[in-house]
Amino acid sequence: GISFFPLLCFSFDPETPTDRRVLVLLDDFSLKSSHSIFFNSLKSRGFDLEFKLADDPTLSLRRYGQYLYDALILFSPSTERFGGSLDLTAVLDFVDSGHDLIIAVDASASDLIKNIATECGVDFDEDSSAMVIDHKSYAISGTEGDHTLIASDDFIQSDVILGKTKIKAPVIFKGIAHSVNAANNLVYEKSGNEQFVTEISKWVFHERGHLKAVNLKHHKVGETDEPAIYRIKDDLKFSVEIYEWSGESWEPYVADDVQVQFYMMSPYVLKTLSTDGKGLYHASFKVPDVYGVFQFKVDYLRLGYTSLSLSKQIPVRPFRHNEYERFITTAFPYYGASFTTMAGFFIFSILYLYNK
Repeated sequence: GISFFPLLCFSFDPETPTDRRVLVLLDDFSLKSSHSIFFNSLKSRGFDLEFKLADDPTLSLRRYGQYLYDALILFSPSTERFGGSLDLTAVLDFVDSGHDLIIAVDASASDLIKNIATECGVDFDEDSSAMVIDHKSYAISGTEGDHTLIASDDFIQSDVILGKTKIKAPVIFKGIAHSVNAANNLVYEKSGNEQFVTEISKWVFHERGHLKAVNLKHHKVGETDEPAIYRIKDDLKFSVEIYEWSGESWEPYVADDVQVQFYMMSPYVLKTLSTDGKGLYHASFKVPDVYGVFQFKVDYLRLGYTSLSLSKQIPVRPFRHNEYERFITTAFPYYGASFTTMAGFFIFSILYLYNK
């Protein structure tokens, strides 16, 4: 049997976080039954799977400028060339346009599949017979081996990627394969592979970990309308709403590490946003004593979550001539010097005129 390694390429469409139409390309239709647990898991979660051979001459990802599918699964490692209008460029354009991709690879991976993986940030050894060896985390079995059968439970610490239910059994890995044929005498009676792949697929297909930000607002303290321009030293309030897709609906996202920058060439203000626990994040601060064109910027990167990058431009002006204080506190020494000079000149004049 053929064993596979899932290669995950992550992209997203902010308007449809849980995409449902999935095209599955196979080397052989027998893979549909040999990997039925994985496919049935997707179907049970509401995904509409369409199975086709990788060399099907009718293959196409888009028609009349519109994509026909929301995600693509390639279980065709040995395919040298796709059928129809599908090729390397079409797959990469599909991902870049905000869709999801899972690739399954074995030791016989073709140059086409390797090139797709490389473009997604994963490289494979040019020697297809090269095996991963781990002398520390190898699987213990009744057969003496060369430590190429690896049992690992050292997973990434992220509930959003692997779910809140702990994967108790180790994931079994051999070479670049993801699973081992059931007839192989090195197979563990129980492994965490099924749960691992299921949880990873939930993350890839945006059933969790998908964020969106809406209603970015700012205004002067004590007002509600958004101004067209601020003045230096104005007190302002900034707010934005952030939500997380739960798989069925948008729920408030709660975190304590979301920050806003008041930015012009570099951040003049960096403020951690407070949250009300209902999705609203807010902060108040004073406009710096520098005028120019600023931006409110929120760049949020957190492990396992889609990134947020928001910006809104706003100009800042100096005081007008009639907005300065009548007497500036910092100028008091100069005021004192002026009056002292006048008083000294007056005393000198009196002494000079009337002193004999």
